[in-house]
Amino acid sequence: MLTVKQLSQLAHITPRTLRYYDQIGLLLPDALGENGYRYYSDASLLKLQQILFYRELDMPLEQIKEIMGHDDYDLPQALEEHKNQLGKRITRLEKLIATVDLTLKYIQGEEKMNKKVLFEAFSDEQQAEMEKEAMQLYNPETVKESNRKWKNYSAAEKQKIGDEGNAVYQGFLEAMSKGPDSHEAQACVVRWRQHMNYFWVPNAEQLLGLADLYNDDPRFRKNFDKIHPDLADFVRKAVAFYVKNKA
Repeated sequence: MLTVKQLSQLAHITPRTLRYYDQIGLLLPDALGENGYRYYSDASLLKLQQILFYRELDMPLEQIKEIMGHDDYDLPQALEEHKNQLGKRITRLEKLIATVDLTLKYIQGEEKMNKKVLFEAFSDEQQAEMEKEAMQLYNPETVKESNRKWKNYSAAEKQKIGDEGNAVYQGFLEAMSKGPDSHEAQACVVRWRQHMNYFWVPNAEQLLGLADLYNDDPRFRKNFDKIHPDLADFVRKAVAFYVKNKA
């Protein structure tokens, strides 16, 4: 049996985290000593491992609790799914690294490169995820409808959507020198807005919300930063100008 301190050191998390997991009923101790100490068994250690795997995949604690609380929760099956998801993450990270390497060579003049390659890390799935994140801030029903539309697209259609999205962001990059209120930048906003029809039809407030998400959410901001550190902010300013003048 392990104490809170021992388990926290083993799992590389804080004792406070373990106490919080106990408080919300996510990971209960197997025993309480007369001194009030919590004690955890090997089974709890495996359960904590599962929790940390899910957290690595950015899953909310309440959702983890719900999944692991099911009577039919299958540990071997869960591990296989973790392996699958982590493999996808590795593949994506390797692609990001390759894109960064190519971009560095391009910037340093070591290699000529088609500008489309700069945006290869923006996969079609990432395009869909970015839209879904914004929709979740407003209307869950819209998310469900968007999911239905996305699932009905063929692989070729998804690739086409991703390529069109990348072209939009490439347009923003090329328009940066002209300013967010320029004709070129505003034309990019129009194409960006039209591109969303593949997923949903946002109003002015939601357009601003999505532009804010690109800047404020580190998961999405990093995709813009690897292209240009000012790209996300430029998109937000261009969208704000568009919305203000459209109104």
